[in-house]
Amino acid sequence: MAEAEVLGKLLSQTAAGDQLAFSRLYRETSAHLNALLVRILKRHDWADEALQDVYLKIWQKADQYAPDKGAPMTWLYSVARYRALDLLRMRRPEVSDEEVTAEAAAEDPGPDLMAQTEDELGRLQRCMDGLGDEQRRSVLLAYYEGFTHSELAQRLESPVGTVKSWVRRGLQRLRDCLEAVTP
Repeated sequence: MAEAEVLGKLLSQTAAGDQLAFSRLYRETSAHLNALLVRILKRHDWADEALQDVYLKIWQKADQYAPDKGAPMTWLYSVARYRALDLLRMRRPEVSDEEVTAEAAAEDPGPDLMAQTEDELGRLQRCMDGLGDEQRRSVLLAYYEGFTHSELAQRLESPVGTVKSWVRRGLQRLRDCLEAVTP
């Protein structure tokens, strides 16, 4: 997989309308995003359709990627994951949003999608272990299961403001921890 710096540059160039950069971004990342989509959707035809939608969205929204808020692959995985969840909700209206999110989360390996090596996964796990229970649960539900702040508040039986604080503080602690342990 391409380095974060290269992907960040490709996203920046894509945001500026560079079709060659977009093509290279596709070559470097499409297999990873397709694997995620297949795991969540469990159908190759749906995953193929979703992958096209994902790259259309990436082309249109590349300017929204903020390097200070996360790694390029994290942003790309997020775009793909949300598209997969939207597609599941559209194709399976008889299933509640909570069931779709839970089903996708069961297939989604979570943090290891962002970790490019076992060492990185170990560092992330150590940092997650350092969070308080509320922060850890809030971050996991928000970022790996796609819960909104309102859904989190309802699920955790806490006020929305409290949940937002748990997520914000948890992410800041994770960021600080990962920066401190990065070799």
